[in-house]
Amino acid sequence: MLTRDLPTHQVLPFARQAEDLGFDELWVVEDLAFRGGVAQAAAVLAATSRIRVGIGILPAGARNPVFAAMEIATLAQLFPGRIDVGIGHGMPPWMRAAGAWPSSPLTLLGEYIAALRALLRGERLETEGRYISLSGVQLDPSALPEVVPDILAGVRGPRSLAVSGAVADGTILAEPATPPYIRTALDHIAATRPHRVVAYNPASIHADPATALDAVRPRLEWVGEPDAHAHTAPLPFAADLAALRARCTDRQEFTRRIPDTWVSQLAIAGTPEQARARLGELHTAGATSAILVPDPGNPPTALAHLAQLI
Repeated sequence: MLTRDLPTHQVLPFARQAEDLGFDELWVVEDLAFRGGVAQAAAVLAATSRIRVGIGILPAGARNPVFAAMEIATLAQLFPGRIDVGIGHGMPPWMRAAGAWPSSPLTLLGEYIAALRALLRGERLETEGRYISLSGVQLDPSALPEVVPDILAGVRGPRSLAVSGAVADGTILAEPATPPYIRTALDHIAATRPHRVVAYNPASIHADPATALDAVRPRLEWVGEPDAHAHTAPLPFAADLAALRARCTDRQEFTRRIPDTWVSQLAIAGTPEQARARLGELHTAGATSAILVPDPGNPPTALAHLAQLI
C-alpha cells in the first residue's frame, strides 16, 4: 500500500521501488482531505511499467458514475491490464462533512457499481434508479478499454458485503483482514461468479519478532473503535479487545497495551518465516491478494524488508 501519509517527494520513488523489488500490486489510498485516488493512480502507472495499481477506495457519493467511468476507462486504455478500482460508501463522518452521504448507502452502492461496470463494457444505459438516473449514456467506442478493469467494493458490514457479492468483481477488506474475518466476509458475499478478495494488513518484517510487532502497533490504533467491529468480531479475543480499549484513555495507550499474541493475529509481523506462514493462512481463508501496509517511519527500508516475502 502507498499510504496517505507518505511524503509527496517519496510517492513515485516508492512506486518504482515496489516494482523493482518484484511486488505484483500497489494500492493507493483516497481519504478525505488527502490525495486523490485517480490522480495518484495515473502518476504511479506512468512512473512504472509492470506493477498493477489499485485505487482503494473511491466513495460512490463523490463522483457521478459517468464521469468516473470516463476517468477509469482512460487509465485502462493508457495502461491496459494494470488498473483495479475500489468503490465504497466512504467514511460516514467524512461524507457527511462533504455533503455527500446518502439516505441509503446500500442502494447507492449497488446502483453505482452496476452502472459503472456496464459503462466500462460499452453498454448504453437507460436507467431510473433511486440515485443513478441515466438517459441514453454510453462511452464512445474510441474511449473503451480493451481490458475492462475490475471494479471492487471496499466494504465491511454484512449487508454491504452482500451487495458486493451481487454486483462487484471483488471485495476490498480494510485492515486488519484476518483469516476469520475473511471467511466470515466470504459467507456474506456469497458470490455466484468469480470474485476477488483483496485483504489489507499492517506488515513488518524483522529478524527479531518483538521489533516487528512493535513496528505495526501504531497501525492498529483504531481496531478497538466501533467502526472496526466487523473486523474483530470473528476473533476469539474480540470481547477482551473491546474491554481493553474501554479501559484505555486514548488510542496510543491502547496500542501499547495490546498483547503480542493479539498483535500477531491482527497483522503480518515477525520473521520472514512467520510472515510467510501468516500469508499462507490469508490465502487459505480466501484472500486472492494480500496487501501489506508498511511501517511509515522508513518506507524504503520497510519495502526492502517486506520484499523478503516474495
